[in-house]
Amino acid sequence: MAREPEQLTAKEDERPLASYATLIGAFSAAVAGFAGWMARSGRTFPERFEARDLTLMTLATHKASRLLAKDRVTGALRAPFTAPQQDSGAGEVEERARGTGLRRAIGELLTCPYCLGMWLATLFAAGMTIAPRQTRWVASVLAVHFGSDVLQVAYKKLEDTL
Repeated sequence: MAREPEQLTAKEDERPLASYATLIGAFSAAVAGFAGWMARSGRTFPERFEARDLTLMTLATHKASRLLAKDRVTGALRAPFTAPQQDSGAGEVEERARGTGLRRAIGELLTCPYCLGMWLATLFAAGMTIAPRQTRWVASVLAVHFGSDVLQVAYKKLEDTL
């Protein structure tokens, strides 16, 4: 069921800087917590990631961020924080953050694939550090899905030119 677009109030039109700081703090605390857990567990961070793993994580991060920020179906996850604007084609939607404060800041994070990219890249790097086999599997699914998207767009363009 589609939600009706809402109008921004003057209060909602302001940037929630304190809430952005809260999100930055949460991200930083999660990274620090992970690093602390690594140290306490006796595990070590890899010296570096191989180029193939960096490529796989890059493709997976791109696809996961698009899925979370733009996919119609994942709109259910964004719904408490966003209001719909319009369909943007290829199974994607445009939404905007709603509310004020932390709700708005989370909405802005969830509607921005570029913003989500940092969070997801960090998650993939952590996964490659502690569970590389499982992380490669998840990342591979996302990378193949990305490749399928590229082929779908190319096929549609070819079909439109014939």
